[in-house]
Amino acid sequence: MSYEIIRDPLWNNIRVDPLALQLVDTVAFQRLRYVRQLGLAYLVYPGASHSRFEHALGAYHLARRALALFDERGLGPHDAGDAHMVRYAALLHDIGHYPFSHALEEIGALHHEEVARPLVTGGEVAAVLRAELGEDAPARIMALIRGTSNSALQGLISGSLDLDKIEYLKRDAFMCGVNYGDIDVDRLLNSLTVVADPERGTAVVGIFEKGLSALESLLFAKYQMYRNVYWHHAVRSATAMYKRLVDGALRAGSLSAGTLAAYTDEGLLHDLAQRAPTPLLSALRERRLYKRVFECPAAELPAGCGEWIADDRPLVVAVEDRLAREAGLAPGELLLDYPTKTQMLGLDIPVLRRDGSVRRLTAEGWEGAVNLPKLSEELYRSARWLRVFACRRVPLDRERITRLATLDASEVRGLLDGTAPLL
Repeated sequence: MSYEIIRDPLWNNIRVDPLALQLVDTVAFQRLRYVRQLGLAYLVYPGASHSRFEHALGAYHLARRALALFDERGLGPHDAGDAHMVRYAALLHDIGHYPFSHALEEIGALHHEEVARPLVTGGEVAAVLRAELGEDAPARIMALIRGTSNSALQGLISGSLDLDKIEYLKRDAFMCGVNYGDIDVDRLLNSLTVVADPERGTAVVGIFEKGLSALESLLFAKYQMYRNVYWHHAVRSATAMYKRLVDGALRAGSLSAGTLAAYTDEGLLHDLAQRAPTPLLSALRERRLYKRVFECPAAELPAGCGEWIADDRPLVVAVEDRLAREAGLAPGELLLDYPTKTQMLGLDIPVLRRDGSVRRLTAEGWEGAVNLPKLSEELYRSARWLRVFACRRVPLDRERITRLATLDASEVRGLLDGTAPLL
């Protein structure tokens, strides 16, 4: 088999097999060249202009490396086709991403893995997969992407220590010019193994106990990247502006939810400029980002509070407009932001211990031994911040904003139905 060599700034040479090259040349995959990996982070870190395209190639590269290591240890799957499925699932895992990364999922758009389904199981990509790997290939690859496959290698594509996490943390840090994501990739890959699941007895991806220190490095890298890059206050300001912009266009009928995933980053902004030009769009394109007028870390809020800000988009818009009016601003000039709740490191991975036994490391952790789950939750709460952004500095009562965030959604709706001010 002849391989093409693609030069990559992170991994140096990525060897691409003929089938992968066919998939890369499809229209759906080529769109990823124009979808930034980190959304609007380039407005803060100018180097963060890398795309989903190179990240997908990097994930494919790591999949090939991991599979080669498994083969060396005699851990390859009984079904030789399984390795092929994993390789191409890694390549195609982000094919359904929206413009500017995950932001639109925060306003209720269909998850990118579901958007990927028709792209993988139909059309040009599916035709290539069926011709080379068989009729069931698109469905098997889609199951791996969604985390529902029965393959022993499912954990390489979707799991606590999947290759996607390793790749994006390493690439994002490199492209942003920070060292927070400087994880030991070789150690992590060499720590992966296949073990019998302690509960079900089926073969699954696990980790050697000696690799737990490498897992810790991944956790700290992820925390540092969320705190300093992904959830940087200016990145979240731009993201809040973008969400309000697209949400408003969807509500006004200027955009269709069904066509969002077909856009590129600049294509979407250009279309909005033609169909629904607004001061908010101009401010975003000219990097006149809204300023922080309130912020509070999740660690200072009662557990579970404020989730309506992350999850209930119509309610958030109504509260934003009411607060804007009370602060003397126009609708859309004041925005709430509380990043969608995500696990800092979702732990559910079997560990092959030095005595040969297998024990699952979960959110409960191991008493007196590994405290990664508790540490993960503490780091997460310190990285996640509730913020209010506005187009100009306005005075806001901190206690009232904090109290509003601690109410549940039904209580907030009750306040909106009344005449009393929120502030």
